[in-house]
This record gives sequence, C-alpha cells and structure tokens, in this order.
Amino acid sequence: MSDDLIYASALDLLKWYREKSISPVEVTEAVLSQIEKHNKSLNAFVLVDEDYALGKARESEARWQKGEPMGLIDGVPTTVKDLLLTKGWPTLRGSKSTDATGPWEEDAPAVARLKENGAVIVGKTTTPEFGWKGVTDSPRTGITRNPWNTDMTPGGSSGGASAACAAGMGALHIGTDGGGSIRIPSAFTGIFGHKPSFGRVPAWPLSPFGTVSHIGPMTRSVGDAALMLRVLAGFDARDWAALPAEDTDYVASLTEAIRGKKIAFSPTLGYATVHPEVAAAVKAAVEQFAQMGAIVEEVDPGFEKPLDIFNTLWFSGARFALRDFTDKQLDELDPGLHQVFLEAEKISLADYMEAVQARGELGIRMKQFHETYDLLMTPALSIPAFEVGKLSPQDLHETGAWVDWTPFSYPFNLTQQPACSIPCGLTDDGLPIGLQIVGPMHEDASVLIAANAYEGVSPIARARPNLTA
Repeated sequence: MSDDLIYASALDLLKWYREKSISPVEVTEAVLSQIEKHNKSLNAFVLVDEDYALGKARESEARWQKGEPMGLIDGVPTTVKDLLLTKGWPTLRGSKSTDATGPWEEDAPAVARLKENGAVIVGKTTTPEFGWKGVTDSPRTGITRNPWNTDMTPGGSSGGASAACAAGMGALHIGTDGGGSIRIPSAFTGIFGHKPSFGRVPAWPLSPFGTVSHIGPMTRSVGDAALMLRVLAGFDARDWAALPAEDTDYVASLTEAIRGKKIAFSPTLGYATVHPEVAAAVKAAVEQFAQMGAIVEEVDPGFEKPLDIFNTLWFSGARFALRDFTDKQLDELDPGLHQVFLEAEKISLADYMEAVQARGELGIRMKQFHETYDLLMTPALSIPAFEVGKLSPQDLHETGAWVDWTPFSYPFNLTQQPACSIPCGLTDDGLPIGLQIVGPMHEDASVLIAANAYEGVSPIARARPNLTA
C-alpha cells in the first residue's frame, strides 16, 4: 500500500479527485487497510464501520465522476471523537455507564457539518471516560498508544484521534479540548491540532465541563486544519454560545505574511518547569519566526498559575455531570474520575463564584496583553510523552496530576482564546515536541497563518512515525 494515499493531505486528495487520477474509494480502502493493520497495536478506534465508509466513498466517487462534489471535503476519510453524537452509531464516551443500544438519532453540529460536506467518516476514536484527563485510557475501551512508541501515551483526551492521524488512518479528525485535549495529544504524536475560539465551532450537547470546552480539527498539516475549520465553523441554534456565521476562507488566508507581526515568547508562562529538550526545541522554533521577519520579544503574559481556578470550575462540571449516577455506576467509573467527583463535593458556591470572577480577570488580562502582542508562543507541553497506564510521569494518582504537566494548555481554555500545537522537534528518544501558538480571541486565522509559515520552513512539522506491523 502506498503511503502517498494514507498520508496525503485532504487538499491533495481533493486535487486528485478533481483530476480523476485517484478515487475516493481507493483512498478509503487504503485507510481501512491501514486501520486493520495497526489499530490492534494502537487502539485508536472504538468503532470502525467499513460498509458505511465504503458506501459513502462510492457515492462520493460518483459525484466526482460527474464533476459535482458535495461541499468542501467530499470523499476525504475522516474520524469523529467518541464524545460527539453521531447518528446511527453509539457515543460511548469511554464509559461503562453508557447504553450502547441507544437510540442514536442525532448528529452533533460538527458531525452534521462533516456529512453535509461529503466527508467519508470511517469511525469513532477513543477517549478517556467523558474526556476527563490528559491521557487516553478508559474502563470501556482500554489503553490507547502512541504511534511513535507504543509503550508511550498519545496524550488525551483526544488521544484516539491523534494516534489515528499520526498513523495515516484518515486525513481529518475531530477532537475536543476542555483543558488541552486537542493540543496535548497533538504535541505528543507530532500532528497539528487547533483549538478554535470558543463558540467558533458549535457544540451540542454542551460538554460536562461547560465553557472551557472547544471542538476543533486535528490533522497532519495546517492547510487541512484550515479547510476543516471552514467546514466546522458556523452558527447552530442548539449552541447558545455559537458565534455568528462567517465566510472566512481560512485556506486562502494562509499565505498572508507574518513579517512585522509582534510575537511574545514565554518559555515558562512565569511558573512552569520545562524539560530541557522541549525548551530547546521550542526556543529554536520561535527563532525561526524572527528569521521570517516577525518581531519576537521574550516576555511573560503576567498572570499567576491559574490551576485553582481551572480545577474549581472543572471539578464542579464533573460533579454536576455525574450527579444522577447510581452507586453501581460510580463504582464502575475510572477511579480518578470517581475521586474528582468526591473532591468536588468540597467546593462551595462562594468558591465557585470566586473562580468565575478570577477567570474573568484572567480573560481581561489576556485581552490587554494582545493589545501589544499579535501572538503568544509557548511550549505546548512541559514534557515529552511518557509511559502508558500512568496519569503523569511520576505515576501520581492525585486527580489533578495530569494538569501538573500541562501548564501551558488549560489557561487558554479559561480565556477561550484560539490556540494550536504544531510539531517543532523530536527528543533524543525520537518523541515529538510541540510549539503552542496562542492568538487573540476570534483571531483563528492569525494562529493558522503563523503555524503555516512555520510549517513551510520546518521539515519536522511533516515527520511521520516509523510504524511496525
């Protein structure tokens, strides 16, 4: 099987379909073969529907033969994280508490947009239970592994999507991000992941973790993420926070120059401890922006570590989501999530409202910061990937342990800003490192433009894992 098909970008696939040199059926068959070959070792999928995918691919092939494609991504193999409703397929959420028999009669807005634009959805990718942590294992689906080294975690909670993406199991992948869950696994698996501005991609039902949770693209190239965001973005009345419909062509805007853009580089955000190899790779990546003509200044945004704010809001969301669980259901939960549920009982109304107020102050601080700086750049994570089956490298079992090694991601869920992770290096052990690019609220295009500029000068941004059978 040629890697040209399974690792091709969506933009290239669409070009080939238009030229009639490659068929959506050929591409879908190649992707399904790759899944069959490698999913047993990676456990990236909770569900693969070959008959459905091939049927949709044949429909796409017929449309392309007539020169009448349906939407922007007709015939492109795509996956959906198993937290998003998908009509006809169960949404298990990694939990034994979910009744797989359904009924499953509705699509989440993002899934509906994919289908309206002709995507060939091949299956649903794994998640930790209710997406609660930064690694991907669950009582229902077991452990998901990193294609770069299957002894290591791919991160989470969109770890199934990142593993599938890195392993050539589809070109486009939907992830969710409530504290880093797109950017964490993207950094660990060497792919591109974009957390859009809150409300840019409508969500329904709303995440248990509320207004910190975003939906966005995970791809092997910035161009594909820009294309996917154009598909996913838009108004949906089921999401009260959905932004108004827009017609931004994110792909066309990618060629805009970054010369003269003012970039703040914060190696630690003023409080994080960073692995030396990560720090060196990120610094080298930021220096590339200076060479491209951007104005780079090393400066912290000036806020204290907002962990207490995040945990108060996030633990409260988990408690509310599980409030009607029976004792049996609670006993079957991931033990760490069960502990979150118990600890959240200690949070008072005053605690919660103080966290809401402090979150607002953080958001204001970042709006003011971006009056001076067009972009903020940081490491995506403080460490490279670590062993599977652990919540943190030290195997700490405190419920907040995963947040200890994600100090750069969750602050920008609190502020709701657009942020991405793009590969910027490999450790001596051959594990990917990610650069985070953060933009002002609603400036998704600016984040994608900067990422695309870096991708254009960085071979590592297009590196692939060496998969073994």
